[in-house]
Amino acid sequence: MIRRVALLAALWSLVAVVGLSTGACTSLGSVADRPTLANPQVLALLDDPALTGTRWGLMVVTAEGEPVVERRADDRFIPASNAKIFTTAAAFALIEGLEAADADDGTSVRLEARPDGGAPDIALVGSGDPALGDGPGCVSDCLAELADQTAARVTRVGDVIGDDRLYPDERWGPGWSWEDMQAGFGTAVSALTVNDNVVVLEVAPGDGAGAPVRAQWRPGDDLQPLENTAITIEAGDADLRLERRPGEEAVRLYGRMPMNAPATALRVGLDDPALTAARRFRRLLEARGVTVEGQARARHRPLALADDRGGDDGAVPAVEPDGVEIARLTRPPLLASLIRTGKLSQNLHAELILRRLGGLEGTGSRADGLFQVKAVLAGAGLERSVFDLYDASGLSAYNRVSPRATTRFLQWTMSQPWGEAWRATLAVGGRDGTLSRRFVGTPLEGRIFAKTGSLNGVNALAGFLTAASGRTLVFSIYANDRPSTAGSSIAVMDRVLLALAAEN
Repeated sequence: MIRRVALLAALWSLVAVVGLSTGACTSLGSVADRPTLANPQVLALLDDPALTGTRWGLMVVTAEGEPVVERRADDRFIPASNAKIFTTAAAFALIEGLEAADADDGTSVRLEARPDGGAPDIALVGSGDPALGDGPGCVSDCLAELADQTAARVTRVGDVIGDDRLYPDERWGPGWSWEDMQAGFGTAVSALTVNDNVVVLEVAPGDGAGAPVRAQWRPGDDLQPLENTAITIEAGDADLRLERRPGEEAVRLYGRMPMNAPATALRVGLDDPALTAARRFRRLLEARGVTVEGQARARHRPLALADDRGGDDGAVPAVEPDGVEIARLTRPPLLASLIRTGKLSQNLHAELILRRLGGLEGTGSRADGLFQVKAVLAGAGLERSVFDLYDASGLSAYNRVSPRATTRFLQWTMSQPWGEAWRATLAVGGRDGTLSRRFVGTPLEGRIFAKTGSLNGVNALAGFLTAASGRTLVFSIYANDRPSTAGSSIAVMDRVLLALAAEN
């Protein structure tokens, strides 16, 4: 069930011509009509010589819309993970039953007859569930439960297929850096996701200086080839690095690790999550006595014009399930994933939420999901010129938004029936998530609710805070183009917000 955005084409036209006013949010208006709001004491903090070259954007208003302070509020900035604000809010606006589990829409297993008449193939069919897990730490929504159900029905199978055709094969977003793809935070997106599509490499110093660093996959994660050239050194700083080239599964560990360094765990992103899931499932079946005569392989749905809202072909590609279903899990409530996305800035979960939005009235593609998000932004009164979004997580270097647009959107959420529940998914200063170590012991501990954002040369923070007067301030602050030699823009952001809270 969805809450439909009515008359989208007419809405876009209206926004383009006159802007919209919804609840506490007013039209962004023209830049020429708005005076610059100056607060010399606060704005001086942004001129820290240690951050020379950094481009700052700031917009702060009261909950009622009274302007407080701004700097370059209409310039467009890279928002980094602030993009998740729009993704998760759109889910609250458009998807019903966020707190409900769905017994009819979980990961499933199907038996498929083979043309050669041999043992049937087994297909592990992804449902876009971001919470599916595998391993001894899994207690619910576990791959092992599917293996138990399957082993109760069959004793011999052909191939084990990881099927992620629910969504088109778009593993990474436009504007993602290739080096991010090998990291856990930049892993590939797939409708068949297990353990957040990450494998873990456990690393410890070798027996002595010059010895190879000890490296082994976490139990159950030995699914990728590993080349280890890292060396143990007698003393010094650890410098361990991972390389997994685009389109390859092999992982290379190189660098150095001092003898006295503690053991550590390195998270590695996957190239083909559906294939890795198939390998995991094969192992689980064999451990339960099922004979697998074939191989583990993946089955994808190639991207088509119909997956792009701007494409010429309007036909929606149908993905009809093959074979007979013999096992299924209950899909957990989406709310848990939304909380994890907002508080911990989980990139993969954000991208899967976007695909879920894309499946409401489309094919589950990235473009269809962004179409829904942009419709919500239009309904909030944001002109199309003040933002560009290319993904859900904020990893794309192509994303742009103005501080005024973000602040106005946040203000708009306060007038929505789901606004309070959505705000609860944001990190709380000094208490949890990505803000657990910020604002500790300050007047804003427990009184600021916000979304962080970080990329190379970029920091962002946007949300709500309770000022000394008890008033709520709505804010967005962006630091872009930060030189690699500059200090921390995060510390300056926090000082700005503390000063504003004290003055208001």
